[in-house]
Amino acid sequence: MKHPFINDLSDKTIEELQTAIESLTNKLNYAYRTGNSPLIHQLQMVMESYREQISKKMDEIFKKQNIKTNVNIEKEGEIVNKNRT
Repeated sequence: MKHPFINDLSDKTIEELQTAIESLTNKLNYAYRTGNSPLIHQLQMVMESYREQISKKMDEIFKKQNIKTNVNIEKEGEIVNKNRT
């Protein structure tokens, strides 16, 4: 679930997003150690927003570079049966 107060992260670079997630992870660890469940829930939502934005940016990069995300399991023009014994 995305955090309702985080609107637009599209202006941030992947590095900035990763740095923010790293910082949020440290804060989340502290919240777990102190048992602060409301803070844990809020931080998890914020992290989900940041992770979603990183995912979108990576998808854009893959699309621009024409990187295929599917795995081809053909062998000499024929599909290999995964259940061979």
